[in-house]
Amino acid sequence: MSSPRLHGAGLGFRRELIPALKAGVPEAIDFFELAPENWIDLGGRYARDLREFTERHVFVCHGLSLSLGGPTALDELLLRKIKSFMAAHQIPLYTEHLSYCSDHGHLYDLMPIPPTEAAVKHVAARIRRVQDILEQKIAIENASYYVAAPIGEMDEPAFINAVLQEADCLLHLDVNNIYVNSVNFSFDPVDYLRQLQAHVPPERIVYMHMAGHYQEAPDLIIDTHGAEVIDPVWQLLDTAYALLGVHPTCLERDFNIPPLHELMPEVARIAAIQSHHQIATARAA
Repeated sequence: MSSPRLHGAGLGFRRELIPALKAGVPEAIDFFELAPENWIDLGGRYARDLREFTERHVFVCHGLSLSLGGPTALDELLLRKIKSFMAAHQIPLYTEHLSYCSDHGHLYDLMPIPPTEAAVKHVAARIRRVQDILEQKIAIENASYYVAAPIGEMDEPAFINAVLQEADCLLHLDVNNIYVNSVNFSFDPVDYLRQLQAHVPPERIVYMHMAGHYQEAPDLIIDTHGAEVIDPVWQLLDTAYALLGVHPTCLERDFNIPPLHELMPEVARIAAIQSHHQIATARAA
């Protein structure tokens, strides 16, 4: 399970936002998320700025380049750097994409893993190695794709659960990624959540993402994290909380980053939806 310190609504920690955050972190932000690859080798002012925030706020590490499903050896040097970085900043959770992004070099995209028993064994062994090095469980994230995975032996929710069980790891559920894939590959996103509810034990789910995207065509969405979250994705988050429970949820904004005050209504909206479901659950108890 994730640390009890990690709760509520969070925001991606971006250098562009540091001056505004130094002036005061809004109350709606319960934690921050960063990509360790972007910070572990930094020194100087940015390293000092980060230390100032990690000493006062909870952070999550969300990896970008480990390529859990890839054919080449894990980057264990990077993993050991991540371990030291997390220890230095007291970061309780590390998450990575359930995909692959390298094959003797980076592919600069997240590629789907064939949903087969052999792939489950391969990916789970790599996740177990990551967990051995980090000495903690990690959470794997459902990724967005633009190329369909080869036909396999199970659907994606069943594949995710098989990896969770085989690797004994946790789930990082990206709600926007479900919506993006549902449009790109014509499936019902609510049915996807219901399949997760049927397959995945609730204690495995520890973290969620929300983000905006770019709709290039009626049947093609690009997962840019560069726009406001749209209403259907907000509705899907509400359904996810109803079916799977309320979990710490981060707003990702990686492109076209607006001023902090323009991001805060979305962070506050995550917190409000969480509160609605927590109150409803308490009343039903």
